[in-house]
Amino acid sequence: MKSLRLKELSAAHDTPELRRFLESVEAALRGEGAEVLHSGRNTVTAVRISPAGGRSLDLVVKEFGLRGFLRLKTLLVPSKAAKAWRGAKALLAAGLQTPAPVAWLEARRGGTVRRALFITERAAGTEIRGILRDRPEAELRPLLGELARVLRAGHDRGVLHRDLSDGNVLVERRADGGYDFRFLDTNRVRRRGRIGGRARAKNLIRLGIPPALRGFFLERYAGGDGPTPAFARRYNRAKAAYERFLKFKKKAKLRRLAQKLKIQ
Repeated sequence: MKSLRLKELSAAHDTPELRRFLESVEAALRGEGAEVLHSGRNTVTAVRISPAGGRSLDLVVKEFGLRGFLRLKTLLVPSKAAKAWRGAKALLAAGLQTPAPVAWLEARRGGTVRRALFITERAAGTEIRGILRDRPEAELRPLLGELARVLRAGHDRGVLHRDLSDGNVLVERRADGGYDFRFLDTNRVRRRGRIGGRARAKNLIRLGIPPALRGFFLERYAGGDGPTPAFARRYNRAKAAYERFLKFKKKAKLRRLAQKLKIQ
């Protein structure tokens, strides 16, 4: 297998220690202290660089799984690591927060990408998923109001995060009582000249906004006099269809499990 090659490195992180780490990143991911945060189609690992006399740097390394058609696609389109790098840059350029991009690497053979790594700083914050499920309405209102404002600003600036789910949004409470949001999985971020109402509404449906607060969230997203009836209908229809899809998906998985266990 061809070795990984550094494709781009953030100027802010370009130090001898970081370059040495990148040259031996595969060994570092298997070494003592490496923490696997997620293992599946993609693997996410946290590592720490502790240079002598300097501050420690906590990094997250995401290795994208590339098999079959996904591998063949890289003959014609950039790897997911390249897209993640560009997506992170697009978010930052639009004033949205994301873990600081550090570098991306890939290994090619026969023109196709065999391995692809995207490296960021490890960001503070908590997944918004549990917060939306567990916190009372009174506590969620200021959080959702701020999230709606941030997402509206990103859409207005032509940035569309096409994997905008609860697991891809980290939230951190600031000392002044406000909230910082950091968006993950940037390989599905796209820049567009203009984002229309249909795309905006559909982009919001994967967020697990409690039903009682969806109207409030849309009002804060729209600002002024609130959402137009057409925008609210688009959101509600798309949200209902998405929830039906989730129920079907869950039911299908349970059915397959029952068949495996021979209880159905």
